[in-house]
Amino acid sequence: MKKKTGCLLLVLVLLLSVTGCGDKTREKGEYQVFYLNMDITKIVPEDYNSTGATGEDLVMELLEQLESAPDSSKLRQTIPSNVVVKGIKSDGAYLTVDFSQTYKNMTVTEEVLIRAAIVRTLLQVPEYSLISFTVNSEPLRTLDGTLVGNMTTDTFVENPGAQINASMQSTIKLYFSNADGTSLVEETRVVTHSSSVSMEKLIMEQLIDGPKLEKSKATIPVATKLINVSVLDGVCYVSVDNSFQNQDQEIKEEIVLYSIVNSLTDLPGVTKVQLSINGDTKGYCRYTYELSKMYERNLDLLESNKTEGAQ
Repeated sequence: MKKKTGCLLLVLVLLLSVTGCGDKTREKGEYQVFYLNMDITKIVPEDYNSTGATGEDLVMELLEQLESAPDSSKLRQTIPSNVVVKGIKSDGAYLTVDFSQTYKNMTVTEEVLIRAAIVRTLLQVPEYSLISFTVNSEPLRTLDGTLVGNMTTDTFVENPGAQINASMQSTIKLYFSNADGTSLVEETRVVTHSSSVSMEKLIMEQLIDGPKLEKSKATIPVATKLINVSVLDGVCYVSVDNSFQNQDQEIKEEIVLYSIVNSLTDLPGVTKVQLSINGDTKGYCRYTYELSKMYERNLDLLESNKTEGAQ
């Protein structure tokens, strides 16, 4: 196998008794605010009628509810009193919520449930389909340093009675640029991640996070937002926002492209990759490689292979 899945490290059970969470077809003004039970073992929705606000105003209104005590004495407020929402920022369908440093004081179990409750509550707002968290303007990371990245309504699996957000370890292979931007450098990494996150999404998030090895360079700008990753008939379709185009010009275009292609095609079931910018495949990766084409694995660009060929 091309990836190894480690043992289960953490099981968080999220029991949802109400279906339709995050359903954007609900009647106008009708939402659900998700709170934690007193044992901090699950999140529970309560119906809420908004004031009729939309967009960012509605997000702020729902955040105020998450910061307040719920009507039921069996539930606790979602966002702890010592955690401050410092602000929100929207960019199209993408929403960012910034928290104070005290957000990091939560236990792992508490943080995951709170994160799930916030995401499920805020992504009911019709204008938004992606959300990320920052702490003092820095991207949120797990305790082991893994970038949490963008979240959607599918990030937290809704399956009554089943495991949700079980933490697991996977060994993945990533490809970054060498120091001069002319070859690919392979990096094997063991990552602890949620079992509800697809391996394709995990690969892309780790590529955006950048290399851990010295003398390697990131091929994807860190500000790049991952919009969607899906696999159909062996083709992995990756959509990123236009921040991707702010590439390091010292890194060859083919190295940027094949760092993504080679990393994803290392996964079982992925044989080709097609990249798009905001879902649009009309342009180029930079200047030469057309986004409309599907690209297969190319190990000739590996620095080790180039060195061997020169001998």
